[in-house]
Amino acid sequence: MIRTRFAPSPTGYLHIGGVRTALFSWAYARKNNGVFVLRIEDTDLERSTPESVKAIMDGMHWVGLDYDEGPFYQTQRFDRYKEVIQQLLESGHAYRCYCSKEELEAMRAEQEAKGEKPRYDRRWRPEEGKTLPAIPADVEPVIRFRTPLDGTVAWDDAVKGRIEFSNTELDDLIIARPDGSPTYNFCVVVDDWDMQITHVIRGDDHVNNTPRQINILKALNAPLPVYGHLPMILNEDGQKMSKRRDAVSVVDYADKGILPEALLNYLARLGWGHGDDEFFDMKQFVEWFSLEAVSASASRFNQEKFLWLNAQHIKAADNSRLAALIAPRLAAAGVDTTTGPAIEEVIALVKERVQDLNALALEVDYFYQKREAAAADVEKHLAGDAVARMGRFADKLAALDSWTAASIHELFKPFCAEEGIKMGQLGMPLRVLVCGTTQTPSVDAVLALIGKEEVLRRLRA
Repeated sequence: MIRTRFAPSPTGYLHIGGVRTALFSWAYARKNNGVFVLRIEDTDLERSTPESVKAIMDGMHWVGLDYDEGPFYQTQRFDRYKEVIQQLLESGHAYRCYCSKEELEAMRAEQEAKGEKPRYDRRWRPEEGKTLPAIPADVEPVIRFRTPLDGTVAWDDAVKGRIEFSNTELDDLIIARPDGSPTYNFCVVVDDWDMQITHVIRGDDHVNNTPRQINILKALNAPLPVYGHLPMILNEDGQKMSKRRDAVSVVDYADKGILPEALLNYLARLGWGHGDDEFFDMKQFVEWFSLEAVSASASRFNQEKFLWLNAQHIKAADNSRLAALIAPRLAAAGVDTTTGPAIEEVIALVKERVQDLNALALEVDYFYQKREAAAADVEKHLAGDAVARMGRFADKLAALDSWTAASIHELFKPFCAEEGIKMGQLGMPLRVLVCGTTQTPSVDAVLALIGKEEVLRRLRA
């Protein structure tokens, strides 16, 4: 059975690179009727925080990526890691190193002075015929993995193709710190082994970790998973996305009024494609997805295309759901929708005009309360006898027996002829007086929804 995993470190927010990794891992498991595992890699005790764990869990819930097993926490598995470390020590695949911090710093300085690549010189590595230094009394040892001295580590990456590393490029990795706590690269190996992960789909910043992890798996006689390393997501300038310049947290996008399905849809298209298809839901994505179709090249995040896609998902979304999503935004702005037109009808009218939920909330507000019109709009559209003219039009509206967009529209042409004006000289003042803005959908539809009593009140205020 296919088993994939998403294994974020809780040292900050859930960023969109992580969401894409989770999405592709989730989709591969769903496509193959497999299992998707959530694992929290919290071995960095200084940087991991409960707040970050919550941010990850909230982010996964928001985007709707459900997991079948977990969440598993590495900090709850320390006994298991120590057990495997002991196994490696007994089999000769790991050893204790008593180098002090000062010795390692001196070693590095000497190598750099010679123009050599800094690396541990294996002075504590047991070898046949080698005499090890005397064990110092005041140094707690680290445990190092005994990396093969020759040969290569190679794998057929599901995304990048054949990748090879020479073991001569790898040093003897620390797998346990002086306090006995295991290190990241070691824990990942044990977790993937114990959780029977068949496919490791992750960012390509982990490519350099892979040969080290493969060597440990081989030392444990454990099966090797299939590795697939996803390319980086760049911003529009071709640079790595950063929190300072770019909205990269899931929370950032939620706050900006992005629908979760739109974010997933767009992230799916970053590095993967299905012909010219741009707009699709996750059911369709799972049906189409394959690792073979994932690009090995970095992708650029195009804000304009992203917002266009969000707009398409807003148009397709159920109006009741959209009403629930913008309710907190309207409440924060002091907009009461309990009186006035049905908000679902308002949303149906205006959602074609917006690209995000924040804009949708702004489009909705004037149906329930008149905005304060901009001075420039007042000066441009309510000058001269425009206000008096609106009073005369209000009388026409008041005489209507049927209050519909069609009946209101029927008044426009004869009124303009009677007043000797063009439609813009009626429509724009109407919008400014009734809505407080010149940017609205068809004015007859707007007036019909706001309601006769309220429209007349605003026109005659």
